[in-house]
Amino acid sequence: MAIDYEKRDGVAYITLNQPQKANILDKETSDAISEAWIDMWEDREIRCAILTGTGDQHFCAGHDLTPNPDLTAEEREYLRAQRIYWPLAGTVNGAKTGVDGRMGDHYPRVWKPVIAAVNGWAAGAGLYLLLASTDIRIASAEHARFKFALLSQGWLGNGPGATLLMKQLRYADAMRILLTDQPVDAEEALRIGLVNEVVPHADLLDRAEELARHIVTLPPLAVRMMKEFVVRFSEAPTDQAWQVQNLMNTLLIQTTMDGEEGSKAFNEKRPANFTGALRRRGDPFLEPTPAAQKRLDTAYRSGHY
Repeated sequence: MAIDYEKRDGVAYITLNQPQKANILDKETSDAISEAWIDMWEDREIRCAILTGTGDQHFCAGHDLTPNPDLTAEEREYLRAQRIYWPLAGTVNGAKTGVDGRMGDHYPRVWKPVIAAVNGWAAGAGLYLLLASTDIRIASAEHARFKFALLSQGWLGNGPGATLLMKQLRYADAMRILLTDQPVDAEEALRIGLVNEVVPHADLLDRAEELARHIVTLPPLAVRMMKEFVVRFSEAPTDQAWQVQNLMNTLLIQTTMDGEEGSKAFNEKRPANFTGALRRRGDPFLEPTPAAQKRLDTAYRSGHY
């Protein structure tokens, strides 16, 4: 199997499972992980995912760069030029679309949290996968390594690695990775903000599981909308992003039960039971009397309601 995919108690586990091939994203793996992203997104019981690789050498060493033996070098060059001008329908920059039409089939952005347990090398498309599809990143102290891995071959890369590094890291840190094409170890990745934590390899999956289990207890609709808000609107002007945030928050309060459950649980000093249940549309509000309107207006202006 190119990947192992299982679901337990609200968490999806996606494990790249070709250690003999450095857990690369060959066609079989790309197709399998695309199906996993789609299933994980559409299964409402799943609230979080953990992405890792088998073994302690490679998280993912990138795409399969082995030339197709049925094509000549000239034919490969022709097809690469063709992809620029005539990409196939159902692709984005030549990559098939899957759950997310903007980012291709195997490194999409899904509106559920994805935790990376980086067990070894994340290079080339493996680094892109980390940057594009994961939100919280835990690295193995002993084995995690990170490398752009294409500039030294004379490429900028067909994937979104350079673009995402520029957006996620400081300019100087991104440029050192991109312009030197030298690897970064786990501690340096932590310093520059590429990962959140570095833990002993033996604790890697336990720590990812701990975080995932906490996320599962949170309101699923608010969590997914928070991720969507950050991804879609982080570069919008502050006033516009804040307006969208307010609209999203109003939607959550008015059309789901989780906001009400959170307030009740807080006031009753008990753990909340967030289900993501949707509200049924009801009758319109009755127009308040003038006296009631004055009282409501006072409460509204006070901000305490």
